[in-house]
Amino acid sequence: MITWTRTLRQSGITAPDLHTAYGQQRSLVRRFKTEEYLTVRLLLPTPLHPPVIAAAAFMHETDTRIDTGRTEARRTALGEWAAVTRKALEGAPASDATLRALTDAAVRHPQLKRRVEDFLHGARHEVDYAGFATEDELQGYVDGYSLPAFMLVASLLDLAPAAEHDAFEDGCRDLIEAMQRVDFLEDLAEDAAQGQVGIPDAELGRHGLSLADLLAPTDTVRSELEQLIQEQVELARPRLSASTRLVPLVAQQNRPFITALLRVQELRLSAVSKKGGRLTDGGARPSVPSLLGVLARQYRASRQAR
Repeated sequence: MITWTRTLRQSGITAPDLHTAYGQQRSLVRRFKTEEYLTVRLLLPTPLHPPVIAAAAFMHETDTRIDTGRTEARRTALGEWAAVTRKALEGAPASDATLRALTDAAVRHPQLKRRVEDFLHGARHEVDYAGFATEDELQGYVDGYSLPAFMLVASLLDLAPAAEHDAFEDGCRDLIEAMQRVDFLEDLAEDAAQGQVGIPDAELGRHGLSLADLLAPTDTVRSELEQLIQEQVELARPRLSASTRLVPLVAQQNRPFITALLRVQELRLSAVSKKGGRLTDGGARPSVPSLLGVLARQYRASRQAR
């Protein structure tokens, strides 16, 4: 892994103020998304490191601003943040380091500007999120928020010469649905403590479960939850399988990154399936050796691709 200073230089980023802005975003992402940071730094071509990190930091900053307080206050925070973001992308000087890095990344990768707008528009789904009554509501959340958030980074990947953008985005839609379902299962206990979970109420009700049951589970609750978890896993599995079509759609140098992302999701899905009804006690994570094994194999592949 080359130094960050050399990474910026090889990416054509030489202005001191941009070095500072990107450096702050790098520190932020390395701290709150350590595994993802290492995956980017080890598996993606060097020129993609700064824009991907800038996009990830922008997502994190947005979530931080809209994730606390009453719904109306969160809506106000989103509106204010969206306004200053749009002004920065239109060329207004930005005092915020996150926006300085994002703006520079959008100049170098013009497709990012539209993706930022899609993400800001979709963030209202996150502001209003209070769980889902039905599967249709979950699907609306994935379409409206999860996919635009994922495309902030995915849109930066170069595609294979014959690949179609629509096919690539369809593959991303499959992948992010699987990832979002796994997120909801991993976070089941934490989300229940906060008053809502990512499994639709209709599905909980079909198994005779309620939020109160998840907070104080009995053996009967765990047994019913086990069945529900396996149903949710089986909804995620075909979406994850379908998303393997992404690998040949991206340029050769980006395939180890996509492959690693897919393999990690398979490990996460297996972990939540194995824990099943005991997810009320806390989330499930793949073993560290398994994760490191994926990273090592794809690092070797990335070296060969370069």
